[in-house]
Amino acid sequence: MSAGARSAGRETGEAAGPIDAERLRKVLAQREPAAARSSFAVRVVRAPGRVNLIGEHTDYNEGFVLPVAIDLEIRIALVPTDDRRVDLTLLDGNERDGFDLDAIPPRSGGWIDYVAATAWSLADDGLRLRGFRGVLGSNLPMSSGLSSSAALEMASAWALLDPPDPIAQGIDRMTLARLAQRGENEYVGVKSGLMDQFASSLGRARAAMLLDCRSLDHRAVGLPLARHRLVVCDSGSPRRLDASEYNARRAECEEAVAIIASRDPSVRSLRDVDLDKLIGARFALDERIFRRAEHIVRENERVLATVDALEAGDLEAVGRLFAQSHASLRDLFEVSSPELDALVEIAGAVPGVVAARMTGAGFGGCTVNIVARDAVDRLREAVDNEYPARTGRRARVFAVEPADGAGPVA
Repeated sequence: MSAGARSAGRETGEAAGPIDAERLRKVLAQREPAAARSSFAVRVVRAPGRVNLIGEHTDYNEGFVLPVAIDLEIRIALVPTDDRRVDLTLLDGNERDGFDLDAIPPRSGGWIDYVAATAWSLADDGLRLRGFRGVLGSNLPMSSGLSSSAALEMASAWALLDPPDPIAQGIDRMTLARLAQRGENEYVGVKSGLMDQFASSLGRARAAMLLDCRSLDHRAVGLPLARHRLVVCDSGSPRRLDASEYNARRAECEEAVAIIASRDPSVRSLRDVDLDKLIGARFALDERIFRRAEHIVRENERVLATVDALEAGDLEAVGRLFAQSHASLRDLFEVSSPELDALVEIAGAVPGVVAARMTGAGFGGCTVNIVARDAVDRLREAVDNEYPARTGRRARVFAVEPADGAGPVA
């Protein structure tokens, strides 16, 4: 999410409680007096962020990913209108922006772009939309690799659709995720894969979601969390995907595919390349392109191995796979950072931390950790004590829970 978009959510330290729906309704009535007089009932919709357990940069290479929707989310309280105008006010900061559905403006570089992108994509697909006045609240840290962009897109989709239930328009949750992804790709200009919108739309409580990004087959993978928790460490080093090398990494993967496909026309993406095939093409690839492709090929194998380990309750194996993934992202794909490396090293020295790696696209952001429940405070203390001296920054540590995907709040 862009720098301007960061203001769409408040920064959190330890995991905050959900944004109270009734508070949003009251604020909406205060800031939009017409809402209180409207014949339409106030609705509240929500969409979660996500943490990716493993499978980084594999989504746009038609590979496998294993994200978890989490209980940090964006909520919008809204009253539908008949004037085809969308107006949103941020709960924290009172910043306001909007646009006309019949004249969606070019992107501005602010948080409203993700709402406009979703509206553009939904309308272009022929879906019925309605204007609204709303208040947006969030306990999801922005620009931290937890998919605040996708959460804003998915919450916006549920706010915009008329009627509000996508099923009533014949649109399923996967289609909704794909339309939100298209808006981010073509309107915002970030060539992201489908994983973030998929997780925010189809997430399940108590589970991770395995997605085959080619076939779009997916299934829930139960998480052995009776004695462990998922813990996110926010490095305090924000990302800016649209100003980073993210799109360059995608281009490098496409270059590898083009070269390998010139020798083997059956290759459509790096999903079609195994390690033997990659090594066979090594002479045709420069060292940088080979390293990028090697990460993707091995990462796909790690995702499937992690699913097997989780379902077997083998967290020791999960820890090894997390460590291999982080090293590959650091050394082969070159998207880690000194801050992320420090957090992984600190976590690895804490008794009770069984797995740690960077999560998300990289270039800053967060790490994901699997931690024994009685070790969460030890991890937080180690990060508080060691991380500032190593990086000059302060990190935030918070435990998260798997959550259901986007939809209305009762």
